[in-house]
Amino acid sequence: MLKYIVRRMLSLVVILLGVSIIVFMLVHLAPGDPVRIMLGEDATEADVERLNRIYGFDRPLPMQYLIWLGNALQGDLGTGIRSQLPVTLLIFERMPATIELALWSLVLAVGVGIPLGVLSAVRRNSWIDFGSMFAALVGVAAPNFWVGLILLSQIALHVPWLPIGSRGPSFSDAIIAIVTQFDFVVLWDHFRYVLLPALALGTSIMALITRLTRSSLLEVLNRDYVRTARAKGLRGITVVYGHALKNALLPVVTVVGVQFGALLGGAIVIEVVFAWPGVGRLIVSAISQRDFPVVQGSVLMLAVVFAIANLLVDLSYSLINPRIRYD
Repeated sequence: MLKYIVRRMLSLVVILLGVSIIVFMLVHLAPGDPVRIMLGEDATEADVERLNRIYGFDRPLPMQYLIWLGNALQGDLGTGIRSQLPVTLLIFERMPATIELALWSLVLAVGVGIPLGVLSAVRRNSWIDFGSMFAALVGVAAPNFWVGLILLSQIALHVPWLPIGSRGPSFSDAIIAIVTQFDFVVLWDHFRYVLLPALALGTSIMALITRLTRSSLLEVLNRDYVRTARAKGLRGITVVYGHALKNALLPVVTVVGVQFGALLGGAIVIEVVFAWPGVGRLIVSAISQRDFPVVQGSVLMLAVVFAIANLLVDLSYSLINPRIRYD
């Protein structure tokens, strides 16, 4: 196990290095001069040159990358051009909101997708199976931003207790209020604000999990050891949940880990639609302002979170199936 973790950490370093190079190059190759955008159209050439020297934009691009990478390895992602605040501070102020939204989306996707996939596999070729597969097909095909707009226009505007946008109390604040004051109102406010964004973000993942769970469980249900368990007289629910589902969940867990990165990427659009104050809105705002340090640092941090989530998913295989060993 330890050797496996060390190998994964080494590969993680290589992946993050590649991500940093790609993001740095794409950001700097994009049209638009951040210094001129910040100073305005009336800026003189002397002012532009002076700020370019301050931010290091007058150096060759490889030199700029090496300087930025060296600072990033020390925990310094630079200073925002527009805000004049440390990029690390800006990211850590917004990152909890993005991770919270992604996690709730994942909870909804897994909590609905797996039971629905199991039900479809057990009731194969029934109206439940056809209905859930049709819903899953629509969920996979529908873009997240379109689902978000539909939820806003058709539900949020007609349901008084559902807010149109913004973020309410965080989940940690809700738990603190329950523990210290036995106040569940904060938790209710948290769910009111997070429900629609999480549903919009998790719809496609939910549909994918439903289809994958159904196909994987159908394959496992036809294996010899499942037929043997049924021949011994075990109840159907025991055979499904006690024997078949554990093996059927392995590909589902893999997809969940991979799709967590998709949730982080999709959160950028959903945060704009629902005015959710996360890293996604920070990136969109920084792109429009050509704020290079903010874009580079934010994308790099999202890549770190995604890579760590994938590592945790791989390590969870042994919990689902104890026969799996890491050599």
